[in-house]
Amino acid sequence: MSTNDTPASPSAPLPAPAAPDASAPLPADSPFRSERTGRDEAPQYVLPLVVHIEKAAPPARTDALRTAARAVLVMLSDERSVGEGEWAQLMRDWQDARIRKVVRRARGAEWRKACALPGITVTGDEAEVRVFPPVPLDGWPKELAKLQVSGTDLDDPEPPPAPDLAGPVLWLNPELGMSAGKEMAQVGHGAQLAWWELSETERKAWREAGFPLSVATPEPGRWQELTVSGLPVVQDAGFTEIAPGSCTVVADHPALRR
Repeated sequence: MSTNDTPASPSAPLPAPAAPDASAPLPADSPFRSERTGRDEAPQYVLPLVVHIEKAAPPARTDALRTAARAVLVMLSDERSVGEGEWAQLMRDWQDARIRKVVRRARGAEWRKACALPGITVTGDEAEVRVFPPVPLDGWPKELAKLQVSGTDLDDPEPPPAPDLAGPVLWLNPELGMSAGKEMAQVGHGAQLAWWELSETERKAWREAGFPLSVATPEPGRWQELTVSGLPVVQDAGFTEIAPGSCTVVADHPALRR
């Protein structure tokens, strides 16, 4: 796996709501609370991710999920995203508001045009995901604005390998049905929550290792244990696909296991 760096979004219609899982309370100003918070008063930004999906050779679903999560971590840790870096102010503005991520798909010429914009391409086993600096909610570059949000329904041709329980694992709620694009955004949220909880030393070690991580779906009983374990939990604001307040991902990193 490697990274390759070169110099109001539409939303899917809501299906019938899933029952919220409120077993994991969130801080009062969490960016993932479903009710209005102080973060809603700030200008709203979105972190765009584009997944490369060619009709003849789509990536495996789990590979795409892992790659999207790693793409978020790569963006968070890039030298241009911190301090006085060229993307740092955008990253601060984005993180001061709701932590929105939108995943779109591209193929052929669309993918090549997306790759010409400032951003970072992260590759997995076969998946390619390009992450871009945050953009205003209603200010997408035209090359990205015309890309489709729908059509990211990927499959795993073969059962994915068991997660490496000795390393970071992003656990998906087994009771929610989400598109691959939605799940890519959710595991990105989970990776970001884990990143925020780590010390600088722990972040450096994870980055230098290439951000290894697994994505897996536990049995329902294990999921319930995870949501009350004290590990970071993503609770969706309900903008697309699922009901507000639904817990979607638990971010399990060895350094956060108490």
